[in-house]
Formats: sequence, structure tokens, C-alpha cells
Amino acid sequence: MSDSFIRIQQVEMVFASRQGRFHALREIDLDIAQGEFVTLIGHSGCGKSTLLNLMAGLIRPSSGGLLCDGREIAGPGPDRAVVFQNHSLLPWLSCFDNVRLAVESVFGRTESRPQLDARTDAALQLVGMGHAMHKRPHEISGGMKQRVGIARALAMQPKVLLMDEPFGALDALTRAHLQDELLKIVARTRSTVVMVTHDVDEAVLLSDRVVMMTNGPAATIGEVLSIDLPRPRDRVALAEDPGYMHARKAVIDFLYSRHRHHDAAA
Repeated sequence: MSDSFIRIQQVEMVFASRQGRFHALREIDLDIAQGEFVTLIGHSGCGKSTLLNLMAGLIRPSSGGLLCDGREIAGPGPDRAVVFQNHSLLPWLSCFDNVRLAVESVFGRTESRPQLDARTDAALQLVGMGHAMHKRPHEISGGMKQRVGIARALAMQPKVLLMDEPFGALDALTRAHLQDELLKIVARTRSTVVMVTHDVDEAVLLSDRVVMMTNGPAATIGEVLSIDLPRPRDRVALAEDPGYMHARKAVIDFLYSRHRHHDAAA
């Protein structure tokens, strides 16, 4: 793919531990286009979060390379924002000030205080948290905290939004609501998104492509499934859509059927 925005080439990841070397990832090759929504799915321990951390620049590969917009990923940067399962908000700051910190870190040298405030306000409004911007994290629900975490990431205007199971700790109704909101936000911002998930329905609903990982150790990409469903997507309408059901079945089939055959052959 000549127009790939994120390019991962022959990436290997080996960790040193007291028990010896642990081969986490092998032969990872993946191209992601600008504006694409890609999910990484697989069983626990398959290296999904490790691959996301490599894209974030939080760790460096043992071999191979990663590029974002033509530049090597050599460390963290404002072009790549990360949303974790744990919202990581500073408890002594308001929602507004938590987002404002991120805004100032990126735009503080070039913009005035009113401009920084406006960016912060706009990000909170985008995720529906304008009404609670002056509350502190302990005063709001888990779903609202995750909204603030997403606002903080979006306020940096990153080229890539990296999400590590951002809705994994939420109840089913809150999770569904935030998935729907994320679809709307991504449609507006046209962000490039890479998201780790364990949830098959979440992967199919949100994605342009689902990257299915084999089991670790030495996990790799087993299969990549394109989700050819029109946008905007409606979860109720999709529930009985043949294309949705076919994609869902394909992911489940990989994870629980052909996946085992791969392990047995390895």
C-alpha cells in the first residue's frame, strides 16, 4: 500500500526477563491508511497491547521498523495520542484542567491562553462533557472519565488515536453508548484510529479492518478482515445485517476454530 500512513515492517519484539528471553511478537507487517479505523483482536497474551505500545513509541522494537506519516516512530510524540483502559486522569484537577494540560503541552508555545482554553472547551464539548468540565474525576462516573480521557487525546489534534481497550472496564450499556459516540467523533474528526479490543461485536461495529492476532508467545498477524459495511453505522440496524453477521462469524471462527489449528501446527 503506497499511501500507507502507518507502516509496520518486519517487527519483532523480544523482552528480557529473569526467566530468560520472551519472544512476544514476530514478523509483524501491517499498513494502515490515513483515516482508517483498525482494531487488533486476539486472546489474552497475544501481544495486542505490545503492538499498540510500539506504535505509540512507548517501547522500541527488537528488530524491524515503524513509520508514521513517513517518519520513524522513535518515541512518544503529539502526533500519536493514547487512550488507556484506565483513564489516568489526575484526581486533583478538574476535567477541564486535565484536558488543558495536554493542550498546553502541544500548543502552549504558539497560542494564547484564550486559544488554549477554547481548544480545551471544544474537546470537552465534542465528547459531551461540557456540562461537567469543572468537576473532578471522583465526582463523575467511569464512562464520563473515559470521555474526558478521549477528549484529552483529541484535544492534541493527533494524527493517530491509539486506544487500548478504552471501554473494557465499563458496563454494557455505557460501553455501547460510548462506542456509538466514538463512531460519530471519528466521522467528524476523520482520525486514524488503532484500537485494541477483546470484544468481537465492538471490533466489527467500529472497524474498517479487523487485525486478528495468533496466540503468543511469538504472536503474529493471523488474518486481516475488511469490514465492508456502509457508514454511518447503526448497531440496531446491523444486528440482522447479513454482512455484519458474516464478518462477526469470520472473527469468531478465527479466534475459536482455525486459530486452534494454527496453534496445533506451530
